[in-house]
Amino acid sequence: MASEDIAKLAESLAKTKVGGGQLSFKGQSLKLNTAEDAEEVIKQIEEFDGLEALRLEGNTVGVEAAKVIAKALEKKSELKRCHWSDMFTGRLRSEIPPALISLGDALITAGAQLVELDLSDNAFGPDGVRGFEALLKSPACYTLQELKLNNCGMGIGGGKILAAALKECHRKSSAQGKPLALKIFVAGRNRLENDGATALAEAFGIIGTLEEVHMPQNGINHPGITALAQAFAINSLLKVINLNDNTFTEKGAVAMAETLKALRQVEVINFGDCLVRSKGALAIADALKEGLHKLKELNLSFCEIKRDAALSVAEAIEDKVELEKLDLNGNCLGEEGCEQLQEILEGFNMATVLGSLSDDEGEEEDEEEEEEEEEEEEEEEEEEEEVEQQQLKERGQGEQDSMTPKKIISSQDSTPVPSPPVDVATFLAFPSPEKLLRLGPKCSVLIAQQTDTSDVEKVVTALLRISSVFKDEAPVKTAVHETTDALMKKAFSSATFNSDAFITRLLIHMGLLKSEEKIKAVPSLYGILMTLNHVVQQDYFPKSLAPVLSAFVTKPNRALDSCSFARHMLLQTLHQL
Repeated sequence: MASEDIAKLAESLAKTKVGGGQLSFKGQSLKLNTAEDAEEVIKQIEEFDGLEALRLEGNTVGVEAAKVIAKALEKKSELKRCHWSDMFTGRLRSEIPPALISLGDALITAGAQLVELDLSDNAFGPDGVRGFEALLKSPACYTLQELKLNNCGMGIGGGKILAAALKECHRKSSAQGKPLALKIFVAGRNRLENDGATALAEAFGIIGTLEEVHMPQNGINHPGITALAQAFAINSLLKVINLNDNTFTEKGAVAMAETLKALRQVEVINFGDCLVRSKGALAIADALKEGLHKLKELNLSFCEIKRDAALSVAEAIEDKVELEKLDLNGNCLGEEGCEQLQEILEGFNMATVLGSLSDDEGEEEDEEEEEEEEEEEEEEEEEEEEVEQQQLKERGQGEQDSMTPKKIISSQDSTPVPSPPVDVATFLAFPSPEKLLRLGPKCSVLIAQQTDTSDVEKVVTALLRISSVFKDEAPVKTAVHETTDALMKKAFSSATFNSDAFITRLLIHMGLLKSEEKIKAVPSLYGILMTLNHVVQQDYFPKSLAPVLSAFVTKPNRALDSCSFARHMLLQTLHQL
């Protein structure tokens, strides 16, 4: 290490905070790559008697540095709190699991009994969960009370691994007479979706001691919300429920309202931006009338709630003497409805608890239109489920032409049903991972050949269709990358291709740039963000477009927030260009 680097590190370490059993390197921007880089950190750890809390947030720890830090931790049996959020900035995803394994093994060796583990804001993805899976299952976590994994990009796979580890921890700790008694669980912005949420709900139901659950922005729809509601009913000590920016609809809201009737300790309910709608709000109002006497905060903002339902919620809080905040902003009350809402609360002498109504959407649509919307959404969900089931069948059996009678195969007939051929037009019209793979090894060449790269709109459309099937699985990921490379290399190498027009149209279709045309943004940005993360690293990509892309991906945007892991990966790559 150069002398100036050592001086800089020494200066940072001089700011290290020590006290109350806590050693903190928080926010020092230390770049610990090698064992040598970590020498001073190790020294401080080794010399700290009675270490109970270690803060490493806001630094970046590599595999080698993690190994030697871990060695120092092997003798710290009194360690109880690991504040290890945002400690892998700039690291490759492949570096994070081995670093976490080293640190976790050290805690197990030390015989530590953790109370808090915070790994938030580490973009480790599903594989990263494997890095601390053994730790979660070990005696070091039998005493765990707080688990914080916000904004880690775990995905469905990571959620399932996590759920299984928590169940195993509970099983093993119960066998020793001291069951895992987790109190606080935080896992916002992780793309858990229904399957991940349902797996975790099963674990929550087994644990039964939760007091706070924070799972905002996870793409969870009513099946996952319903599973969580059933699990929450078992956790009678729940005080805080934060499911902001998921999608309840009536089914999920009604299920959650039923659970709220059974809970007696709830203080904070955050269902903001959850599409609760009027029927869901009425169900929650009924729950409020029946109990929730300790409620301090209720957030039902931006939920498409109409005036009458919002007024019912207001009337239901009359006896909530501990209520400090009611947020009904961004709904559809109209000017008159807002006034009526304020009058009701004034009548209860509770006007001060009402938050701003500045973003009220005004009275919109009648109930019939709302019911039609809900029916359409339910139909779409059913169609999605059918597609998923069909894709599962395709993996095991191959597709069968729905226009011809299905052949009945006896148990003795082992002849596989042949998959019909797929052409480029079929894939681009109805993209799926299976169709892309069935195009064969020449899929990249075929799609590039059959796309008119002189037409920017056609290139953008093809790119979005290809990226929509992205999966973090080797065959699909490779096929998406190779096909994208062939298409974009052909486009960018053409003298007539307008790169500026391309990035503009792409941003419009992603919903990041407004257009006078009515263009429906893609339903999920995850695939295109992960694909762009690959594209911008290639030689064919014009580096002049990087600042434009970075500027728009950095801006606050709800669709981007729901894909925070992919967004973080792309921004990190753009920053390094």
